[in-house]
Amino acid sequence: MNIEDYNFELPDELIAKHPTKERSSSRLLVLSEPLQDKKFSDILDFFNSGDLLVINDTKVFNARLEATKSTGGKVEILIERKINENNVLALTKSNRPLKINERLKLNDSDIFADIISKDGYLSLLKFSENIDDIIKTSGSIPLPPYIDRKPEEIDSQRYQTVYANDKEMRSVAAPTAGLHFEQQLLDKIKSKGVNVVSITLDIGIGTFMPIKENDITKHKMHSEKIYLSSLGAQAIDDALKSDARIFCVGTTSLRCLESIFNKFGEIKPFEGETDIFIYPGYKFKVADYLITNFHLPRTTLLLLVSAFAGVNEIKRGYQHALEQKYRFFSYGDAMLLKRKK
Repeated sequence: MNIEDYNFELPDELIAKHPTKERSSSRLLVLSEPLQDKKFSDILDFFNSGDLLVINDTKVFNARLEATKSTGGKVEILIERKINENNVLALTKSNRPLKINERLKLNDSDIFADIISKDGYLSLLKFSENIDDIIKTSGSIPLPPYIDRKPEEIDSQRYQTVYANDKEMRSVAAPTAGLHFEQQLLDKIKSKGVNVVSITLDIGIGTFMPIKENDITKHKMHSEKIYLSSLGAQAIDDALKSDARIFCVGTTSLRCLESIFNKFGEIKPFEGETDIFIYPGYKFKVADYLITNFHLPRTTLLLLVSAFAGVNEIKRGYQHALEQKYRFFSYGDAMLLKRKK
């Protein structure tokens, strides 16, 4: 399978640079026959009593830091994962490649970070102070690179789901399909008899990375932390054993459930890592429907939705979305997909 089969041209004006005024006022493309153009709030009509809605409650942290090299050159640090109170794995961006042992100084402070080692696109950085304190005082919301602007006050609220877990902030990207849900809409879904269950997949930088291998099967998938509680596992297992339909909000929820099912042959409580790579030909075991945004070309996310709904169906939906000027990517519009038989 060639990655060029999952490439497409997207006019820059269709990349959503800001969120809609109201979360649920975004558009929803229902991938059915015929295609249906809806508002996201209309998703309520597609649920039946007894259905299960699975959401990812991970919370985005202020993972972006600005620094300078000893030469004065600018460096952007995007923290992927905290190792301990001083060490992190991070993506660094500068006009020239950074070297091991190079020291970076955070802007407007005496805090510095040393580059200890490199592994692929990530570097191990050791900070001079506690990273949690640094994030609180100097970090900013890590908007995706294609938004191409500085974070604004609205982003601290809107680049976060309304149901994000307040206990710990662990993701460098939002589970963007969940950004469309307002609490009022969730309450209406629950009042319709739909059970809502939370899982956690902490999203890493790799979610934005294009596939560089022409042969899709040679791509090495990044690893992310996942968590499913015993109560959540029981609700999902009960739904699987009944006639209830399971709706996943976002590719992260879907990857989490498929990872656990593949590991145990059933849904069980779990805390660990996943590097599951889903592409066309994969047979899904858990979800019946997927709520998702429009994804970047040549990415693992586009491969996943193509596997779920069918390659030709996704191409049909994306072509319609381009013609009807849907908004793409993180702050963009959404799709409702049904698992292909």
